Amino acid sequence: MSVASAQLRPAYALFDATGKKMSHKQFLRTVASADVVLFGEQHNNPIAHWLQLVVARDLAARGPLVMGAEMIEADDQATLDAYLRGEIDQAAFDTLARLWKNHATDYAPLVDLAKEKGLPFVACNVPRRFARAVSKGGFAALDTVPAAQLQWMAPLPIPFDATLPGYVKMLEMLGDHGTPDVVKAQALKDATMAHFIAQHARKGVRFLHFNGSYHSDFHEGIVWYLQRAHPELKVVTIATVVQGELGRLEGEYRGQADIILCVDAAIPGSN
Repeated sequence: MSVASAQLRPAYALFDATGKKMSHKQFLRTVASADVVLFGEQHNNPIAHWLQLVVARDLAARGPLVMGAEMIEADDQATLDAYLRGEIDQAAFDTLARLWKNHATDYAPLVDLAKEKGLPFVACNVPRRFARAVSKGGFAALDTVPAAQLQWMAPLPIPFDATLPGYVKMLEMLGDHGTPDVVKAQALKDATMAHFIAQHARKGVRFLHFNGSYHSDFHEGIVWYLQRAHPELKVVTIATVVQGELGRLEGEYRGQADIILCVDAAIPGSN
């Protein structure tokens, strides 16, 4: 072995839910077996964003595909569609839609792949003003939403189980800043993303969704809402975690998703 090859260091490793390492080929085959793929990311992780594009290109080559994301809100769907049809350019899209600050580097390549391939891309998240209202006033804050704007969220009333471990943990992590209504705002996002995914996902048409890992970790969040309404859909989840070494998956991450993308902690995050 040469000195150069001995110094090669992998940037990431893939594991199944039990902590067994997966090859890249096994990873793509598992993803392709799903009706719905929830690719959970850490929003500033460049390896996750790169692998999302790899997965999207692979699935687009395998058959009918719809993509969607937490990062674009439902009331921007018309603007997104205009961009996909070529009726407005990137500058207009950036101006008219409420895009995340890292859209250009991390999500634009995914949207542009959909544009290139003529694929639907769904703005899956609830408009942030509604989530903010729920975080302050609970689900009752939605009672005054105009009927025409209810199309941008999951049907009311929103089912909610405060005892789900992910929501309990979220409340604990927020400490003094946490309230049951803040967790309900999270549930509104999860329910809405599941609602829009379910509108487009069906046997024979894969749906690839991009979201923060916490929205699908341990098959809760989006998955809980999806399985309530559409238990027939096969859902495969991916979680992104960071470790100092990649030889084995740390115990706390086992079971977090069907596939765990483990990224070297030395890789710097994006802005």
